[in-house]
Amino acid sequence: MAERKHVDFWFDPICPFAWATSRWIKEVQKVRDIDVTWHVMSLSMLNDGRELPADYREKMDRSWGPVRVITKAITDHGASVTDGLYTAMGELFHHEQLDDRAEVIARALEQVGLPSELAEAADTDAYDAKLRESHEAGISKVGQDVGTPIVAVDGVAFFGPVITRVPTGEDAGRLFDASAELASFPYFFELKRTRTESPTFE
Repeated sequence: MAERKHVDFWFDPICPFAWATSRWIKEVQKVRDIDVTWHVMSLSMLNDGRELPADYREKMDRSWGPVRVITKAITDHGASVTDGLYTAMGELFHHEQLDDRAEVIARALEQVGLPSELAEAADTDAYDAKLRESHEAGISKVGQDVGTPIVAVDGVAFFGPVITRVPTGEDAGRLFDASAELASFPYFFELKRTRTESPTFE
């Protein structure tokens, strides 16, 4: 019998690619023996101080809130709230296509039964040190020239896989097996092709 694998998953709730990959990991849980720990990272933090196109800079500047709120929720209520709160935010951002960060935060907190006062964390850097600690734990495994998601399988980390649709059933398992196998080679770094579509969610 194959041993259970442990997966660490770093995400920013605003990222549609991280969302697609996270929902794939949820499918993998149904067909492979894996345990998953969810961690926050921040595209706003990653891009802080970088020169960016004006529209992307505006997006980064207003995207601190959701991940700060998750960080505060973890601090106050424990890591067990991470998965549910991320899922609630992700469904609002990426399925309902809500762009109002404050509305997403408020509705997600209500959905998972967490105190509405946690939303106040969106507008303060009081918990950015804890956010940075989690962010750096992930990014240090793969380098600064990537983004979210970061996935580690039994400690072997990689960026991605970047997917635009969420495979289910054995397809999800096969993609997991292949990703983990490739990442296990310490001299393997990149396999890439031009992306021709954006993430889509049923």
